[in-house]
Amino acid sequence: MTDTIAAISTALGVGGISIIKVSGKDAIANVNKIFDGKDLTKVDTHTIHYGHIKDKEETLDEVLVSVMKEPRTYTGEDVVEINCHGGITVTKKVLELLLTTGTRMAEPGEFTKRAFLNGKKDLIEAESVMDLIHANSEEARKIAMNQLDGKTSKMIKELREELLTLLASIEVNIDYPEYYDIEVTNNEKIKESIKTLKEKLTNILQESEDGKKIRDGIETVIIGRPNVGKSSLLNKLLKEDKAIVTDIEGTTRDIVEGTINIDGITLNMVDTAGIRKTTDKIEQIGVEKSINLIDEADLVIMLLNNNEELTKEDQELLEKVKDKTHIIAVNKNDLQQNLHINKDEYKNIVSINTIDENGIKELSDKIKELFNFEQIKSKDYTCLTNSRQIGLLKETLDLTDNIKKALKEDMPVDLVEVDIKEIWNKLGEITGDSYDEELIDKLFSQFCLGK
Repeated sequence: MTDTIAAISTALGVGGISIIKVSGKDAIANVNKIFDGKDLTKVDTHTIHYGHIKDKEETLDEVLVSVMKEPRTYTGEDVVEINCHGGITVTKKVLELLLTTGTRMAEPGEFTKRAFLNGKKDLIEAESVMDLIHANSEEARKIAMNQLDGKTSKMIKELREELLTLLASIEVNIDYPEYYDIEVTNNEKIKESIKTLKEKLTNILQESEDGKKIRDGIETVIIGRPNVGKSSLLNKLLKEDKAIVTDIEGTTRDIVEGTINIDGITLNMVDTAGIRKTTDKIEQIGVEKSINLIDEADLVIMLLNNNEELTKEDQELLEKVKDKTHIIAVNKNDLQQNLHINKDEYKNIVSINTIDENGIKELSDKIKELFNFEQIKSKDYTCLTNSRQIGLLKETLDLTDNIKKALKEDMPVDLVEVDIKEIWNKLGEITGDSYDEELIDKLFSQFCLGK
């Protein structure tokens, strides 16, 4: 990280301003080479200066340049931000000129990667930067800010400190068994500590899985036979004509997607091909996709028609969704009822009409009820939200079960200590206190350019 990097940090397009960010040991000197104004190498840190960017005698732009000297910067290095006029051509021209000074183009996420490697952010805080940028609801923003502010990191680090205290106690007992004035760390004490740890980890995991739904949205699939109104329901929920609606069976042959926001929680909606037996190869592919999506969804909305009796296909679908979080939406409630469902077996039934939106609010209320929206929104989420973090958390929980089993079998304490150290390491991987360089490179490569 000895070189100096630069990238456009604002969305490339027409606007009031655009910002080119520069970071590295030569950031100030390199910008100074193309800046016509004060000598930037002699100005105070955290100051902003008016001038022009010049390519020899040609003036490229009138700018404001912010100078921030290490270590009190985003990356922990000298950082300069060139505030240009917000045009694509002028911004690119300034960047091209800057790259002739010995500055190189930054890789995606390289500014935040440097912030992590220089100890300005831990891995949870670094990952939350992109969560904040992509937050599509107020709740998702709050979770990202909790992570960015270090609240989530503090929670994980406190668990590591507790484990470190336990490990130190075990080590003392192993190395100095002859001393009578040390506190004895036996299987019972370890068992109690691990029980408390597991309770805390389980609680964090539950909060994190809810938090991940807030961040990523609830994967929702609409299923049913052809012509029961799936596409019409999707259009009503999205409040736009996203899916083609006709009275011809098999109109929807592939999945149609969209997102809706209910009380700050995002639902990623998928309208599927009508599920039926068909000899049409293209339609059959759509049917197979629809069935596979049922297993992947967080929520299944199954549509039935009020004026039609249950068919064999309906009954097979009902059986498939029975153990999933589901809602049975009975459409065409303005027509004569010929549909009969065992309400003792299927309790989440909502009556709707996709023509006049009758029952659409009730459907939304049922979704909020199933996912405890009121409880979710009232929480101050201090949790983990991405698959990497949650996966590591689950691995630590598995290790607590291994320890519990080993203690029950009276395994030697030094063998139990191995799993306790592994939990400590796994929690360190979450925060980045222990990490693999290849993982770090891959993680930050997924960031946007300029961040």
